[in-house]
Amino acid sequence: MSDTKSKINPGLLQDINHIIHTPIRLMIMMYLYTVESVDYVFLRRMTNLTWGSLATHINKLEEANYIEVDKGYRGKKPHSMIRMTEQGRNAFKEYKDRMEGVFSSIED
Repeated sequence: MSDTKSKINPGLLQDINHIIHTPIRLMIMMYLYTVESVDYVFLRRMTNLTWGSLATHINKLEEANYIEVDKGYRGKKPHSMIRMTEQGRNAFKEYKDRMEGVFSSIED
């Protein structure tokens, strides 16, 4: 390993949104950013999480007001739809822009 100093500005990483930065929540936010809404079944299939683990991540994003969950029924079966809020959309865009800044600051 070289003795040279890192060229990464630590300030760029300091204010990373840690709610979104968690890999599973980042994946969920990426899916939601590109669609109007999805249901739990779709997210479970895409993330390969257990129902309980998915619910934990959904709750965390909902507490941050990044997503809304519309609980209802299809026939007699529970059916919940998840959509990104405007606050969530803004937070994701800010996260994406910050990460692009971090990566562009790294010299090859």
